[in-house]
Amino acid sequence: MRLHSVSLAALLAVIASTAPAMAQTSAAPAAATAPQAPELRAAPVAELVSQVNIPWRRFTLDNGLTVIVHEDRKAPVVALSVWYNVGSKDEPAGSTGFAHLFEHLMFGGSENAPGSYLGRMRNLGPSNLNGTTWFDRTNYFQTVPTPALEQALYLESDRMGYLLGAVGQEVLDLQRGVVQNEKRQGDNEPYGLFEYAQLEALFPAGHPYRHSTIGSMADLDAASLETVRNWFRENYGPNNAVVVLSGDIDEATARPLMERYFGGIPRGPVNTPAEADVPTLAAPIVQTMRDRVATTRLTRSWAVPGLLSEDAVPLSVAASVLGGLASSRLDNQLVRGEQTAVSVSSSLSDFHRIGIFDISVDVKPGEDPAEVGRRLDAIVADFIARGPTEEEVARVATRYVSGRIQSLEQVNGKANVLAEGQLYAGDPDHYKAELAAYASVTPPQITAAMQRWLTRPVFDLTIAPGEREAYEEAAAAPSGATPVPAAEIQRVARPPMPEIGAVSDLDFPAVERATLSNGVRVVYAQVDTVPVTRVAVEFDAGYAADRPERLGAHSLMLDLMDDGTTTRDANQLAEEQERLGASINVGASMDRSSANLSVVSANLAPSLTLLSDVVRNPAFAPSEVERLRAQRLAALASEATQPGAIAARALPPLLYGPDSPYGRSFTGTGDTATITALTRADLVGEHEAWVRPDNATIFVVSDEPLSRITPQLEAAFGDWRAPSVEKGTKAFGDTVPAATSRIVLIDRPQSPQSLIYGGAVLPVSGTDDLLQLNAANVTLGSDFLSRINADLRETKGWSYGVRGNVNALEHRVPYIVNAPVQANRTGESVAALIAQYERFLKTEGVTPQELERTINGNTRSLAGGLETSAQILAALRSNDLYDRPDDYQETLASRTRALTASELDEAARQVIKPDQFVWVVVGDASVVRPQLEALGLPLEVRSPQ
Repeated sequence: MRLHSVSLAALLAVIASTAPAMAQTSAAPAAATAPQAPELRAAPVAELVSQVNIPWRRFTLDNGLTVIVHEDRKAPVVALSVWYNVGSKDEPAGSTGFAHLFEHLMFGGSENAPGSYLGRMRNLGPSNLNGTTWFDRTNYFQTVPTPALEQALYLESDRMGYLLGAVGQEVLDLQRGVVQNEKRQGDNEPYGLFEYAQLEALFPAGHPYRHSTIGSMADLDAASLETVRNWFRENYGPNNAVVVLSGDIDEATARPLMERYFGGIPRGPVNTPAEADVPTLAAPIVQTMRDRVATTRLTRSWAVPGLLSEDAVPLSVAASVLGGLASSRLDNQLVRGEQTAVSVSSSLSDFHRIGIFDISVDVKPGEDPAEVGRRLDAIVADFIARGPTEEEVARVATRYVSGRIQSLEQVNGKANVLAEGQLYAGDPDHYKAELAAYASVTPPQITAAMQRWLTRPVFDLTIAPGEREAYEEAAAAPSGATPVPAAEIQRVARPPMPEIGAVSDLDFPAVERATLSNGVRVVYAQVDTVPVTRVAVEFDAGYAADRPERLGAHSLMLDLMDDGTTTRDANQLAEEQERLGASINVGASMDRSSANLSVVSANLAPSLTLLSDVVRNPAFAPSEVERLRAQRLAALASEATQPGAIAARALPPLLYGPDSPYGRSFTGTGDTATITALTRADLVGEHEAWVRPDNATIFVVSDEPLSRITPQLEAAFGDWRAPSVEKGTKAFGDTVPAATSRIVLIDRPQSPQSLIYGGAVLPVSGTDDLLQLNAANVTLGSDFLSRINADLRETKGWSYGVRGNVNALEHRVPYIVNAPVQANRTGESVAALIAQYERFLKTEGVTPQELERTINGNTRSLAGGLETSAQILAALRSNDLYDRPDDYQETLASRTRALTASELDEAARQVIKPDQFVWVVVGDASVVRPQLEALGLPLEVRSPQ
């Protein structure tokens, strides 16, 4: 790293003492000739805040376990969320990564439920099943059908109180390898080493927050079995945990269940969360890090107070106004105004004891990073000195409250809010204090908080293109080394695990339809769990709408739609959304393009006005076209540094041929030559061909009835007429290129991990009945317990996760394997994947146990998988895309229960041919090429494109 010297505080002092060179308002200049649309009126923030309430009951078991119960009868599911008061900040020196390592170990099975925890849970039909670790806590969560709750409680309590007998040396070694591959996977990304540098700069040696949650390779290597077990004994007792039950349950039901399954677990030591002062740097730290990136990134970071501080909300609002809103100061001045940056962000990461205030700017290629950095510091200093406007603060508050309301639709979302409040503040209602703070915070409070904390010395890191520094790898096991033995665990017998009761079939909302006066179809379902409306105006287009000689034109046109209309410039569009607490996103999949709205229903009518303006009246202003063109070119350069994007660009033309509508990058971003040559007229023509009422369907899920929705849609879209130009068409041929198994190696030096991305085009389409094929693939490739993931992750420990998926496109469907693996195991991993597919497809099909698990998991998870309005909206859209009946989801359970193993084997064997797979491998050719050559398949080596 190269050191410089600069002082943001000095800049602040200069700006505060000079004439006001920078305006306090956030608006970018509007188009000079554009008529201005009237401002849309939103419901008051106080009215939105009044709608947020999560009733709860709390009790404590004799062993100290805190239990919180929230009753929500909207669906026959219960969220079970367990939060442990321990995270990486509590790790002593030499034990970094232990909290996260134990998160993995607790999925490895327990004394009375040996084997994979996820395997047993899959049988329950859970949704939202996972665990996470962060600086302050470790949590585990699952949403299960109500009749499966007792078994879930048994399993969760078994790993709290009866775990260590199942944690032996073999389990430790395996999960250590998985964690180290998770670390490699994150580190392998561009900018992936930033967090390590940031934490080491902001926090002094010995500070609890100085090391990352993932830990160091050396500490993970050194973890002995007894040391790891002692970490569990010291931190995972019931008196150090909070359990939340949220959903189809009440306190009277919960109390005896919690006593039965958790009451016998003895207390453990009390973990008092590590105290952590907010450190102040003695002087600014300015560094440059080299990495294999396409775009120089400027960062500024400060350590600030934690989430219980009175300054937490003011600093969070400040971060949003500065670089978090779409209408932020940095967006307006660096991205839209001066156009010296392609992206900006600012955020507050608030933890229990401390927070980190971050600013990030990606410099536009061709601009001088040093000059952009000086301009960034001047903007920040001016903002600190003068503070935000009342209107900016109001928009942040509305957006925050609206987002919070929408996040509480899932019972697991409410469980997390209650658990976090209890764990950190001792109050499940802490979220109410946060909402009140957002609704009442003032510009002077925000300015004062910034001047208290952001005038201190800054950590200023530039990440510039170049060779990465040497990567810290895991140590090879010493030859002949033997693990340190651990004491034998004395097991405690428990009653048998309870059975799962009968799970009722899914009750999907009634689907209603309407037609606007211009013929646009409306497909609607009512979901009244939260006062939210979601709308998707969908077009039969997608990335497949691009012509082979004009790749990326469609997605660039879509990007421009919400960057200015004929009456609102990009900043005004952003501000209107923020005032309304609305989110409008325009995007595409391979087959469909859509403009999507999510908003609290109180603000639906003005939000539909805004959505209509985005869809119907994009300005394609020349200045915006040039700005987004530059951003896209920078994004394409960045894609050439990202393993996933490199693979997603390379594989489709190998499978489909370059002339097929599906033979282009799954990212949809196109190519440099096309983006450079596109004109405004091309983009206008693209819009006229595809974004039009005779190519549109509107999907709506709302708490409001269709009778109230239809007039509002009519007012927004009813007078929309198709242009005179011909509607766009997509030409899908009947054939795809003959498949020849081979390997394309794309050289990405200094990659500690390789990404294996392979597959073939199947002789089926998304409109075919794929139930049997998808059910078979649960065993083969798509599930955590699939054959390929069980082999490469859970047996060999070479990967953090492997999947093979039937990608349901409207026309010919590809089967794609995604396998990030450690670099020195790349060739062996390709061979292992091929072997697993061949065994399954030739001799070792679905076993009775796998069939039962698939049927139970796929049927019991339906209610949890369709719990929210967003999930219902996605189901409406997929039914339309794949030409399914409205009751498709309601028939899934009975159809799935009728499946047989022989049907699944036949469905997979008819269409999946591993000897036709094309394999793309993104990795360091100097390490990987000899391994791949040994496989005997044709091999081609390329550079990223």
